[in-house]
Amino acid sequence: MNKHIKKISNATIIGSMGVLILSTMQGCGDAPQDNKAAEQSVSAIKKEGATVTIQEFLNKDTNKSTYKIIDEVPSVSTRVILKDINGTERILSQAEIDKLVKEEEAKVDAGTSDLTKKPEEVKDSGGLGLAGTLMASMAAGMVGAALMNKLSNNQNYQQNRRTSYRSPSTYSRSQSSFSKARATNSAIGKRATSSSSTRSSGFGRARSSSSRSSFGG
Repeated sequence: MNKHIKKISNATIIGSMGVLILSTMQGCGDAPQDNKAAEQSVSAIKKEGATVTIQEFLNKDTNKSTYKIIDEVPSVSTRVILKDINGTERILSQAEIDKLVKEEEAKVDAGTSDLTKKPEEVKDSGGLGLAGTLMASMAAGMVGAALMNKLSNNQNYQQNRRTSYRSPSTYSRSQSSFSKARATNSAIGKRATSSSSTRSSGFGRARSSSSRSSFGG
């Protein structure tokens, strides 16, 4: 009789341990997927940068340099590439960018910035300078957020932004690429959050089930 009871007790313990081990393994099995979802979410955030290529041109009428945005795409980090009159490209340093933003902000505060003038006036004066062109790009909010706040509601600035691109098609291509990037990042973020929440709930139910198996019989 005692041997029979002992066998039943051992079987119950072994069965309970099996359920607990299975639950643990299922939880561990979800880990790679959770990590993948987290990586996708981080990747989505990092893609909110911009790589902007600005080309220098010589205005023959004024004999001054003028600048145009010739390419602009979403990227992991924000970079500003300057292509000079000779076609030589280089990446602007953070110090150079900070200096350009500071100079343009001083002009905006003084009311002398080309960004806030009427597009006709800007065209007659030879076009935007390097600082103005930079602040008209999609990188503006990342390199000069405070200045962007001052410009955001200015109608002349909004119009000058469009003319700062080499062509209307360049502007349209840029807007389209950034709209798609924002939509994709948003969708990935929602899927990652939803998947993480679902797995968390599932793991909780598995633990509750194993608890009932262990102590209910």
